[in-house]
Formats: sequence, C-alpha cells, structure tokens
Amino acid sequence: MDVGIKSFLTLSNGQDIPNPRFFVTEENNLAKAHRKLSKAVKGSPEWRKALKVVEHIHERIANKREDFVHKVSLELVRAYDLIVFEDLNIKGMVRNHCLAKHIADVSWNKLINITTYKAEWAGKHVELVNPRNTSQMCSGCGQIVRKDLSERTHKCPFCSLVLDRDQNAAINIL
Repeated sequence: MDVGIKSFLTLSNGQDIPNPRFFVTEENNLAKAHRKLSKAVKGSPEWRKALKVVEHIHERIANKREDFVHKVSLELVRAYDLIVFEDLNIKGMVRNHCLAKHIADVSWNKLINITTYKAEWAGKHVELVNPRNTSQMCSGCGQIVRKDLSERTHKCPFCSLVLDRDQNAAINIL
C-alpha cells in the first residue's frame, strides 16, 4: 500500500481510497473562529466562549480523522492477510513547510499504528519496508526511472510499462 496526499491510500491492485482532507474542509470555519478569538480581550467571557468554539472545531476534525482511519484499517484487515506499508520518516517529512499541513492531515502514522494493532488482534501481519526508490523503480522490469513529484504517471522507457505512479509504488512495496 502506498500512502499519499493526492489519494489517501493506493493498493497494489489499483484500488484508490480518496483523501477526505478533513482539515482543509474545516479550514475556513477554523480561521473565522480564530479571528473572533483574537479580537476578544484575553480572559473575558467572550474570549472563553470563542476559545471553546476553536477547541470544538479542532476536536471535530480529530474525531472525523480518527473515525476514517479506523474504518479504513478495519477494511484492510478484513480483506488482506498481509499488509505492507512504507516505513516513512513522517517527522522529517513534516519539516517541509509546503507539505506539512497536508501530511499532518492524512495521518499516515495513525493509520499504520491502528492497522498494526487490529491485524495482530485478527492474527494477520503488517510489514514495514524501506521506502527507498519505491516510486522510482519500475514494477515491470526493476529499472530505476527518475521522475519529479509532479509527475503522476510512471512511464518506463525500458519495458514500456505505463501506470499511475502510486500504483507502481504500491506494487514495489508489496
């Protein structure tokens, strides 16, 4: 399984689970609540009320994300005996200020942890593999085909294999 920002999860069989983008959808409501909070005098009853609204929005986002991850992990554990993820350095990836918000929003680490404990409970296996060159290597012939992050299609000049970049990575991870 290849986790990503464009699609939440891509399976090696080509199935895509779309990214619900919980934080992005609630971002306008959160910004409005933060503006109201910043205009109130700190410690006043209006400030406490505005703070509760901000906290409620954050809690709602977290609850939606948690529920989604639990549902996806349960589907995975029910459908597969072996589940393989990339062993990503998520803390390091969040340091990229351009992608940090979106990486935090998809909660890959939570997905891996929840899937792992559910798989252990069900007697199934979760493996973590080295992510090195999983999206660069051709799943057909094994040659390295360099590409930028913006290129979403894998086109191998050696064996003429053409498929979605995430699906190619998912096959390599498996």
